[in-house]
Amino acid sequence: MRILISVLALLLLAVAQPAGAADVPDVLKVSAIPDENPNELLRIYTPFALYLARELKMKVQFTPVVDYAATVEGLAAKKLDVVWYGGFTSVHAVRRTNGTARRLVLRQEDAEFKSVFIAKPGSGITSLADLRGKTFAFGSVSSTSGHLMPRFFVLKAGLNPERDFKQVAYSGAHDATALWVELGKVDGGALNFLVWDKLVQTKKVDLSKVNVFWTTPPYVDYVWTARGELDKGLQERITAAFLKLDYRNSEHKRLLDLHRTKKYIKANDEDWKATEEAAIAAGLLK
Repeated sequence: MRILISVLALLLLAVAQPAGAADVPDVLKVSAIPDENPNELLRIYTPFALYLARELKMKVQFTPVVDYAATVEGLAAKKLDVVWYGGFTSVHAVRRTNGTARRLVLRQEDAEFKSVFIAKPGSGITSLADLRGKTFAFGSVSSTSGHLMPRFFVLKAGLNPERDFKQVAYSGAHDATALWVELGKVDGGALNFLVWDKLVQTKKVDLSKVNVFWTTPPYVDYVWTARGELDKGLQERITAAFLKLDYRNSEHKRLLDLHRTKKYIKANDEDWKATEEAAIAAGLLK
């Protein structure tokens, strides 16, 4: 009888605390790489947190971070649950979490993303070759569209930034790069095409002082990524919430416009292999 009671107790314990119990946080912490100024990030992502809270029927909080590396460490330490990463940072996150971080969805534009190279009109810079001997700004060191891919294409053009440019600087954000070129702090710079388009549309750049002289070929970039331990069912519900957004719905349109897209599509981890290879080729990853 004692043995039977012990066995039943163990069975009940196993039911109450199953192996691999679902990891569903009390508050889902969402974050994003700081590729624009802090006020702009809050303006964009706070509404997404509210939308996910309604769809998931749980508390969701947007948690800003100080730099790109903090988003990677936050995911690895389980202090962040879902992060909007650039392609290069998502590679770091997957590596840092021993391959467990899972890419969920990306904007349709991210499947064929681009970077633009900018300079002052009349500067004599009309091609990548003209950057030789000039000062140049990338965005953040960890940025895919503000550093990794621009550097990759510069190297393909036969130029080494540290050897062939007069000076290399890092502005920290795409909008800052545009401002640096406009103010003449540097001769040229590179940033992602969606931020550039937004700056032009909102008249936050003076096109008489800065314009685009070259655009990269397309590559895969930004992606919503979840920490691997997060309950798989919750990951699927988060994915479904993004895929549900319909541009014909006025409420959804406001969210999609904030992220400068009309549609999200499901992510395929294999698509970021080329990003990892580009990082290795550019000497930014081993």
